[in-house]
Amino acid sequence: MADEKSETQSSNQMWGGRFASGPDAIMEEINASIGFDKKLYAQDIRGSIAHATMLAHKGIISADDKDKIVAGLQQILSEIESGAFEFSRKLEDIHMNVEARLATLIGPAAGRLHTARSRNDQVALDFRLWVKEELQKTEKMLSALIAAFLDRAEEHAETVMPGFTHLQTAQPVTFGHHCMAYVEMFGRDRARVRHAIEHMDESPIGAAALAGTGFPIDRHMTAKALGFREPTRNSIDTVSDRDFALEFLSIAAIAATHLSRLAEEIVIWSTPQFGFIRLSDAFSTGSSIMPQKKNPDAAELVRAKTGRINGSLVALLTVMKGLPLAYSKDMQEDKEQVFDAAENLELAIAAMTGMVRDMTVRTDRMKAAAGSGYSTATDLADWLVREAGLPFRDAHHVTGRAVALAEQKGCELSALSLDELQAINPAITEKVYDVLTVEASVASRTSFGGTAPANVRQQIAWWRERN
Repeated sequence: MADEKSETQSSNQMWGGRFASGPDAIMEEINASIGFDKKLYAQDIRGSIAHATMLAHKGIISADDKDKIVAGLQQILSEIESGAFEFSRKLEDIHMNVEARLATLIGPAAGRLHTARSRNDQVALDFRLWVKEELQKTEKMLSALIAAFLDRAEEHAETVMPGFTHLQTAQPVTFGHHCMAYVEMFGRDRARVRHAIEHMDESPIGAAALAGTGFPIDRHMTAKALGFREPTRNSIDTVSDRDFALEFLSIAAIAATHLSRLAEEIVIWSTPQFGFIRLSDAFSTGSSIMPQKKNPDAAELVRAKTGRINGSLVALLTVMKGLPLAYSKDMQEDKEQVFDAAENLELAIAAMTGMVRDMTVRTDRMKAAAGSGYSTATDLADWLVREAGLPFRDAHHVTGRAVALAEQKGCELSALSLDELQAINPAITEKVYDVLTVEASVASRTSFGGTAPANVRQQIAWWRERN
């Protein structure tokens, strides 16, 4: 009871005497954020060391007090990382938990640390630092995923497979080209990450509660010490802004959507009906009742996490949509969404990178399926335009008749006899058979960005220079 009373008194002292008694249980429960914002401990301590160093440099606190503060904060960091630190819900958040422990360690000098700052700019700094570091981690993980796809694309630059629209066979493509489509998608995700880092690279510390401070602080000094390009320019916006968190969640949601599309293809491709790939046991599970089953659970869970990440984005957008300037306590609800999305995005990227590197590509099944569904019909139409001089719409009509005949006979286009094709259009010659194989089809798609193996290898080389 004595310890509890002491903690309550300590909390009240930090509030500057505004409240005569401690909050009741309900207020404590709704107000406390230490259960999740303790994740910001390293950023909080790092920011406080930079702030104290600047205060001493400007003569606002003494060098002796600064040294005590820095030594105390470094000890607290060691205690937290070793698991010896005891977090208290009564002290609400990470900032007050650290400051209370600092006061125990070094006495009155701890009270000078909060000079010329507020918890408003302090939390903005901690959170921004955390998001920036998370974006840097995401950038590296996306680069690893891109590298995995580049390796598979190089391995399968000539492996033919069916290309789909509406999940119906459309035209033959190469598996390497299909892999490079995901390189483009995740490359855009990485570009968004890099832009977000550049966009948010401003230091909030020194904006104080909302109006700045009358102390002669040097915000450029703290910005540089903390690895930011420069300080923010408007103190009201600084403590109000959570765009960096929304941007992170937007990037996470788009990247997760890309991961989900890939996961869906992996699920489809690994079915016996397709059989394009085989996942290893490392990324599959069995059935509790059906011994033959091999379920693509890792891909399915990646697919599901997209909903969770999208939900985090919508949740924070909803929290922020009606807030007046400057700071409101509603903004305490920002961190759990970002922390959860970050954790799940990391896991999803790691799992997908593992699956891409680990899966067995069944080239025989891909090739067998590549010619199904009359996938070279467009090649026949193109040939009629090039060689017979037909307008494309007429060529399209002729090809449609050829497909109908092949469908009626239950054979592929290439199995129709020359007499049968000439009965549809007499301009067709023996040379048409040169374009009706899937290999000839993909080799002919040499337009920039097309599926021809030579193009795929050029795409790979371009991306390897940039990865």
